[in-house]
Amino acid sequence: MDLSTTYMGLKLKNPIVPSASPLSQSVDTVKALEDAGAAAIVCYSLFEEQINHESGELDHYLTYHADSYAEALNYFPEPEEFRLTPIQYLDHIANLKKSVSIPVIGSLNGVSTGGWVKYAQNIEQAGADALELNVYYIPADPKVSGTEIENMYVDVVKEIKKTVKIPVAVKLSPFFTSMSNMAERLDEAGADALVLFNRFYQPDFDLEKLEVVPNLVLSTNWEMRLPLRWIAILYGQLKANLALTSGVHNHTDVIKATMAGADVSMMCSELLTGGVKRVSEILKSLEQWMTENEYDSIKMMKGSMSQKAVAEPAAFERANYMKMLNSYKMLW
Repeated sequence: MDLSTTYMGLKLKNPIVPSASPLSQSVDTVKALEDAGAAAIVCYSLFEEQINHESGELDHYLTYHADSYAEALNYFPEPEEFRLTPIQYLDHIANLKKSVSIPVIGSLNGVSTGGWVKYAQNIEQAGADALELNVYYIPADPKVSGTEIENMYVDVVKEIKKTVKIPVAVKLSPFFTSMSNMAERLDEAGADALVLFNRFYQPDFDLEKLEVVPNLVLSTNWEMRLPLRWIAILYGQLKANLALTSGVHNHTDVIKATMAGADVSMMCSELLTGGVKRVSEILKSLEQWMTENEYDSIKMMKGSMSQKAVAEPAAFERANYMKMLNSYKMLW
């Protein structure tokens, strides 16, 4: 059974890749993930707020819509609250490369270009096989246009692609007016892969203290429907590889992602709750399903349920919306 796939030019033994999360903070955990069958690892993100660079550039983004709310900046963690300093992060990448044989993908999380360019180079020099850019920006100012936001994404990719030789993936949010056009622009800017989609963690209210509080909720299977749909639409239209993240919990999720056209399926929540052993369990179930359904390789099923391959391509667009609403039956 050939489970191998290629992602950003990296030859992977299977499509399961643990995404950026606390799973990569320990070398021993990453070793255990490799032993369980993980094909690569995306390292825990280095946040732009951790990087010591031109303060004015980051301040511009952080205060652009909050200059009248001084308390808003207090919401950001103090430097000592971050798990790894920038230097420690680079050392961690180097240690992972010495300890495991699977590809190690660095991760940068931020909004501007200045600090990223330097640390993209540093992450490359530390030995990372690739880099994932997690552009996490909430456009809260009504004066900032969608075009400005899109240009910011494209500029970040162009600048980093000029400075590193390792492949670069971009982790996107789904909140663009034209997702297809944005994907094409990033593809043209040189992105080697698109990771769909970033989960925007929504704050909650503490009604006792009347405070806004962080609230982390792990993913469920149904969340993969959005990236599944867009990967199926984009498959075959881009040079960049496609990674599905959010909602991958079992072997059927991996199969669906592959059939939509994903090169890899990225997992986090399932591994945080079920442990690293879930990788080997999912791989075993994947092989069993493929045997029962007469698939010899991942390549055979890749893109087989994409928009370009199915009998009803309109099912991914407005027609599916109408069909879904008309199919609902009242339960009372």
